[in-house]
Amino acid sequence: MSMNQTPRGERTHIALFGRRNAGKSSVINALTNQNLAIVSDVKGTTTDPVYKAMELLPLGPVVVIDTPGLDDVGELGQKRVEKTMEVLSKTDIAMVVVDSLEGIGNFEQELLERIKKRTLPYIIVYNKKDLFDLSGKIDEKDSISVSAVTGEGIEELKERLGKLVPEESGKLQIVGDLLEPSDFVVLVVPIDKAAPKGRLILPQQQTIRDILEADATAIVVKEHELRETLLNLGKKPKMVITDSQVFSKVAADTPTDILLTSFSILFARFKGDLEEEVRGVKAIDKLEDGARILIAEGCTHHRQCDDIGTVKIPRWLSQYTGKRFHYETSSGNTFPSDLDKFDLVIHCGGCTLNRKEMKNRLSLIKAAGVPVVNYGILIAAIQGILKRSIEPFPLISMILDEDDV
Repeated sequence: MSMNQTPRGERTHIALFGRRNAGKSSVINALTNQNLAIVSDVKGTTTDPVYKAMELLPLGPVVVIDTPGLDDVGELGQKRVEKTMEVLSKTDIAMVVVDSLEGIGNFEQELLERIKKRTLPYIIVYNKKDLFDLSGKIDEKDSISVSAVTGEGIEELKERLGKLVPEESGKLQIVGDLLEPSDFVVLVVPIDKAAPKGRLILPQQQTIRDILEADATAIVVKEHELRETLLNLGKKPKMVITDSQVFSKVAADTPTDILLTSFSILFARFKGDLEEEVRGVKAIDKLEDGARILIAEGCTHHRQCDDIGTVKIPRWLSQYTGKRFHYETSSGNTFPSDLDKFDLVIHCGGCTLNRKEMKNRLSLIKAAGVPVVNYGILIAAIQGILKRSIEPFPLISMILDEDDV
C-alpha cells in the first residue's frame, strides 16, 4: 500500500448481503461505474467475501465487501454463509440486496434481525426496478428501489449511504487531540525487519499523518539517535512516541518532564478500549504455570527469527513471571471462537483492522470472561514503565492509581 492511500482500517466498510442472484455484484458495479465484481446469471458466482478499497462519493474512502449468497447450499455453501456472517463483525454500513420480484424471505429476515441486534446502520436495496418497481410500496425510511441495469435510483442510494456513515467516523484521532498547533513530537522508529524495504510500518505512517493534520511537527529518529536529538532540539517536545520494542531504552533517554507513550498504546485507545486493556494487564501477575495465552494479530506478515508476537513477548513474559505458558496464535481475519479456554489474550494494536472489528473482538473476549491486554501495555508493564506511558491519558492514569497496577 502506498503512503498516499487511506489505510483499509480507516475506511468505512460497506457490506452487501443477500440471496444468490439478488444482484449484489451488479449493484456494486452500478455504484462505482466499474466492473469490479463478476456478474453472472449463474447462482453463487461470488464464493467468498471480496474486499475492494475505493473512493465512493459522497462517502469518500470506503471498503465495499461483496459476500456469497445467504441461501448457498451444501456443506461448502454453509461454510460460505458462515464467512458471510463473520463479515458483520467489521461492517460499518450493511446493504441488504433483495430481488424485487422475490421480495424479503426468511434469509433476509434472519439477517436483518442480526443487523438490528448489532445496531448497525443499514438499508434494504430492492434491485431490478426495471422489471418490478416497488416505489411507493416499501418503507422508504430504510429501503430504496433501484435498477443496477439502468442505473435508476443509484445516485439516491449513494446519498442515502452517505447519511448512514457513523457519526464518529473521521472524528477519532490517534494523537492529534492531545496536541496544540506548533507542538513538537518525536517519533522513535527502529527499522523494522518485518517491514518491506523502503517503508515505514502502518502505525508510524498513520501517526505522522495525524500529527501533521494537528498542525504539529513530527521529528522521526532511530532509538540510538534520541538522546542527542533531544539535546539539540532547542525546544522541549510535547511528547515522545516509541515503538514498544525499544520502550525501555527510550524511557531511559527521555527526561521525565516529557510525555512518553508508544504507537501500540495510542492504537489501543484509537481502535480498541484502552481502559479495558490497562485493567487486563493485572492478569499477568496471577497467571499460573501452564496457563494458556492467545497472541492475536490483525495482519499476516512474514515472521522473523525475533518476531515480537511469537518470540519476544513470550520470552519477556517468562522472564518477568518466572513461569512457562502455552501459547496459541491467530492472525489476519481469523479469530478463535473458543476464547474461554484461554487465561489471557494479548492483542496487537490492530492497525489493519477497522474500529468496528477491533471492538467486536474485544467484546467477544470480554464475554468469554478472559482478560485482554495490548502489546504496548504489556511491554510497558513488564518493563516497569506502564504508569509513565499512560500519563498522556489522565483518566486512564486515575484508573492505575485506583487499582494500584
